[in-house]
Amino acid sequence: MNNIIVLPLIIPIFSAVVLVFLRRFGAVQRLIAFASMLAVSIISFVLLELVRKEGILKLDFGGWKPPYGILFVADSFSVLMVLAASIVTLFCLLYAFSTIGDRHESMFFYSFVLLMVAGVNGSFLTGDIFNLFVCFEVMLMASYVLVALGGEKVQLRESLKYVLINVVASSVFLIALAYLYGTVKTLNMAHIAERVSEVGQDPILTLVSLVLLIVFSLKAGLVLFFWLPGSYVVPPAAVQALFAALLTKVGVYALIRTFTLMFPHHPETTHAILGCFAGLTIVLGCLGALSSRNVLKIAAYNIVISVGFILIGLAVRTETALAGSVFYLFHDMVAKALLFLLVGMMVYLTGEKRIDFMSGLIRNYPLFGWLYFLAMLALVGIPPLSGFVGKVLIGKGAIEAGSYVLLFLGFASSLVVLFSLLKIFLSSFFGETIITNEDKKPLPKASMASLVSLAVCIAGIGMGAEQLLAYVQDAVKTLANPSIYIDAILSDSDSEGV
Repeated sequence: MNNIIVLPLIIPIFSAVVLVFLRRFGAVQRLIAFASMLAVSIISFVLLELVRKEGILKLDFGGWKPPYGILFVADSFSVLMVLAASIVTLFCLLYAFSTIGDRHESMFFYSFVLLMVAGVNGSFLTGDIFNLFVCFEVMLMASYVLVALGGEKVQLRESLKYVLINVVASSVFLIALAYLYGTVKTLNMAHIAERVSEVGQDPILTLVSLVLLIVFSLKAGLVLFFWLPGSYVVPPAAVQALFAALLTKVGVYALIRTFTLMFPHHPETTHAILGCFAGLTIVLGCLGALSSRNVLKIAAYNIVISVGFILIGLAVRTETALAGSVFYLFHDMVAKALLFLLVGMMVYLTGEKRIDFMSGLIRNYPLFGWLYFLAMLALVGIPPLSGFVGKVLIGKGAIEAGSYVLLFLGFASSLVVLFSLLKIFLSSFFGETIITNEDKKPLPKASMASLVSLAVCIAGIGMGAEQLLAYVQDAVKTLANPSIYIDAILSDSDSEGV
């Protein structure tokens, strides 16, 4: 039964290869891509239930027992992330069906999206830190193509910056892995945690952990996010939404996994730096969101703010704050996808990116306008929508830890998020309409179905918070007690192999 763990990786890869041979059949490509992600979403939910009932599951490839072989591990945290990624990708594909165009479809758009998702899911599920590097690269290589796909001048310029930053980060990651292996003689995450606990986190290991902190911060957009606002706004809207929802979240996941499992022993150094990084990220992200008049850039800076806010929970180290981070991470993946699809549709309808040249959209598209309002409320954290519970838990955890500066910055950022998104809402949706009846474009049905579905998800997460919290608490139990993860992986009990 453990073989189900590998399906969220295998199904997208297999489908991506099949689609390469179907480049001239757009309808068939759309059907296969959608069916693949629907299957992965269902499998992810089944896997989440299995983990809840049976505990942490592992799959040893080739029958090689840990710590010698490569393995996938399914705990509640990793499977929650896979489920969120799969649902988001499913609805972003639905949005793309009516907006991406034949040109992109003929350039293997769906294959690269599926390969990127395979890398994302592999990053969440792997139990080996070198395999994390491999999955990162699969994800990034697909994203390199998606940033540049279309060949516009601005895309090529931003893609060079995006590729260069990530190549440098990956090179540093590889060097850190070499030093880590040379020190603890293993790359299995559970075994690394056990070795570090046994020998103590000496200065060399602390230095390695700080290098990993820099690498994952680059990938998450934590402090070192200067590449993000430009790179994330140049692809088509469906790709922007996927990047906003998935790519930075893989970096956040890696930070949480690294500093709760492998390197939790010197929080006065590592977690203090994480706290400083989180606070600084929030401040800089807020300044960017307040200063911009470009709807896409405002949305991009909101990614940065949310990354800093989520990592407050990791920095303060209480179980309540960690629960808030996991819950808010799940919410933010869905909400950011919806936000980027909404602003992308605004650009499509008006042909403008600056809010100064948009107005009156709610008169022409009332449902669309209120969907944006719903997304804004969720991102601010207004109950009963999805952002509320995560923010309350992070705030409560910060109070428990006495981290009042981070608490202030986190909740002050909510006001900035409200102001920046309300600025778009009031300027672009109200006032005299700029779209005449002759120029009015119909809203694509598939895109509207995607927007409504994501809005329903946001409302469902908020109103079904009690059910989701059961999985979140199970995830936090493992994060706060690394021995649970270590024992599940390194125990002598039999596990199935592939």
